[in-house]
Amino acid sequence: MLRTHTCGELTISNLGQSVTLTGWVQKSRDLGGTTFIDVRDRYGITQLVLNADTDAAIREQARNLGREFVIRVTGKVLERTSKNPRIPTGDIEIEVQELEILNEAKIPPFLIEDETDGGEELRAKYRYLDLRRNPIRNNLLLRHNMAQEIRRYLSDLNFIEVETPVLIKSTPEGARDFVVPSRMNPGEFYALPQSPQTFKQLLMVSGFDRYFQIVKCFRDEDLRADRQPEFTQVDCELSFVEQEDILNIFEGLTRHLFTKVKGLDLGDFPRMQYADAMRLYGSDKPDVRFGMEFVELNDIVKGKGFSIFDNAELIVGINAKGKAGYTRKQLDELTEWLKRPQIGATGMIYMRYNTDGSLKSSVDKFYNEDELKKWAEAFGAEQGDLILILAGQTDKVRKQLNELRLEMGSRLGLRDKNKFAPLWVLDFPLLEFDEESGRWHAMHHPFTSPKPEDIALLDTDPGAVRANAYDLVINGTEIGGGSIRIHNKDLQGLMFKHLGFSKEEAQKQFGFLMDAFEFGAPPHGGIAFGFDRLCSIFAGLDSIRDVIAFPKNNSGRDVMIDSPSVIADAQMQELKIKTTV
Repeated sequence: MLRTHTCGELTISNLGQSVTLTGWVQKSRDLGGTTFIDVRDRYGITQLVLNADTDAAIREQARNLGREFVIRVTGKVLERTSKNPRIPTGDIEIEVQELEILNEAKIPPFLIEDETDGGEELRAKYRYLDLRRNPIRNNLLLRHNMAQEIRRYLSDLNFIEVETPVLIKSTPEGARDFVVPSRMNPGEFYALPQSPQTFKQLLMVSGFDRYFQIVKCFRDEDLRADRQPEFTQVDCELSFVEQEDILNIFEGLTRHLFTKVKGLDLGDFPRMQYADAMRLYGSDKPDVRFGMEFVELNDIVKGKGFSIFDNAELIVGINAKGKAGYTRKQLDELTEWLKRPQIGATGMIYMRYNTDGSLKSSVDKFYNEDELKKWAEAFGAEQGDLILILAGQTDKVRKQLNELRLEMGSRLGLRDKNKFAPLWVLDFPLLEFDEESGRWHAMHHPFTSPKPEDIALLDTDPGAVRANAYDLVINGTEIGGGSIRIHNKDLQGLMFKHLGFSKEEAQKQFGFLMDAFEFGAPPHGGIAFGFDRLCSIFAGLDSIRDVIAFPKNNSGRDVMIDSPSVIADAQMQELKIKTTV
């Protein structure tokens, strides 16, 4: 080894020892007679000192060190006279006796410090330098620790980790696939897996009754803060289980992670029906760190001559506690925020319950004070509260009010990143109708089992069929989702029929799975956690990028290695892919 210790482990107990350290120069301070150098590795920082007793050649060499030079030093551990309680090595320093420059470095394009001056795009281009900073490094250490705890917890419950293929078959359901041309099979393509779904079900048929994998998955979809074209799942499947078994095991896993990694005891997780989540929060992943539940007003406000309410399918609002003092300017700004194309609301109605007990709304022309009191009663409003109301088509207005609720939660400081509110959302619709294609699609995937009592509705009212499915939500982010699977060939065939597949199409796409069901498929179900999202929640981050070593940007590009990129004509010809001008 080139070193005897790391830069983060020496303490007062090492006084007098001769040690050798290696690392990067964080900074140096030449005070004339004395030179101080901070040397850094991934374990910490240690201060080096050179003084009048140090060899003159070494002192001169030290004065020429630049930031991020890679060095090796040997010296004696001394007690610092001016100690630094902010770092573990703050009680000691190394009196340098030997100094070797292992590699020089250019001046980095941004400061390699916790608070850097580098913008996001610049840091992405030089990601290998960004990874030297404590915040990013700590995020990856957190990710490592979480992966270790997941493996430990699941292995103790007799789960076996199995790797599934990365080059698979493209299927029409779900998001867009990334496809890979096959040189040996011209004109044919592999797909990169969006999920190991069918393979883990085949493992259940194989008798591996408890499987897991921390696995890369790929989806060619539009990106945002919590999406990447390649992402990591904690993928799990179990045989001979019901929904309750899966909820208990993976609630236990989540509590285990919070206990071991963050030292928090979350207790039991509440459960909510999908229908209630949409009615009360307008979202299937509600943030329940704060209240502000939806209140529907149709029975109270219709029939008073106000056409916006009279013509609306749903009138619904929230109570912003203590915010009756919002000015007209603030309310107008909030209305314009709602009108942005990303949200698409046409306007907002408000009512102030003033501290003097008076009620004032933006539609006083249509509603007197007695009628406004009914509004206040519906919301459980008190003096000083502000009621915000939207109206329109049910699904749209719920989504819009969800955005407003989250925005008000942020503005009122109710979305504390150090507070964690887990929630199971249950009984999703099995199918959703797509107007563009004119057919039903699986809300989760086509292997999700319907509730047994709802199967008869597939022919008469497919939109009312509930799935035997569940999502784990933490702080308004979907962390994991899964379902009890179909394990019967006839029921799977019926599902494909209602998804618009002909028997021939179903056999071509999924015949291997349906055939496997004829050889004794056990009842089974599973769940997949978004590992990147889970890590970002633990790290208190809004974006998953800083818990991924080498992420892509919003355009799906790796600006560090300039990927994706064109390939040579010879490669294109070898793959039998025609070039276009």
